[in-house]
This record gives sequence, C-alpha cells and structure tokens, in this order.
Amino acid sequence: MNIKKNISREDIAETINNEFGYARKECLEIVNDIIDIIISGLESNGMVKLHNFGTFKLKQKKSRLGRNPKTKEEVMIDDRIVVTFKASKNILKYLNT
Repeated sequence: MNIKKNISREDIAETINNEFGYARKECLEIVNDIIDIIISGLESNGMVKLHNFGTFKLKQKKSRLGRNPKTKEEVMIDDRIVVTFKASKNILKYLNT
C-alpha cells in the first residue's frame, strides 16, 4: 500500500474493493454511508465514538483576533464550531510501536 499524506473517499473505497472484492460503486456507497452516519451523529449528539478507533466531538471556539501572515493585517476571526478527534488508546498504542 502506498503511503499518502491525504486519503480520499475514493482511496478508501479502492482499498475495500481490493481487500474484499466488492464492486467499486458499492464500496464508495459504504464509505459515503459511514461518513454520513458520523456527520448525523455529530449533528444530533455533538459526539460520535467509534470503539477501538476514537471519538469525534464538536467544540465551540470563541472569536479572536488573528493575523494574515503575508500582509500582517489583523482580522477578527468569528466564533465557530469545529470537529475534534481524539484517537483511542488502541490506535495510539499501534502508532507508537
């Protein structure tokens, strides 16, 4: 498997296709369904926990003063909601071995 910096939905679907032999279109539908489930869980509960993988949470960030690094111009960044991810202990253990 090639190591890439970014992985697209199509890349995940391709891996499922290669590993399990499902049709490429079905694999892409599976990936899209999983992502849709995560998004709807965040919308309804503000948190989605995937056992042995990690937890997605919504976090409210306050407005703050930011700076454009190129022009040094100060700009007010509005308050917003962001998605955070905390990896499970199993994932961290795997990555740190």
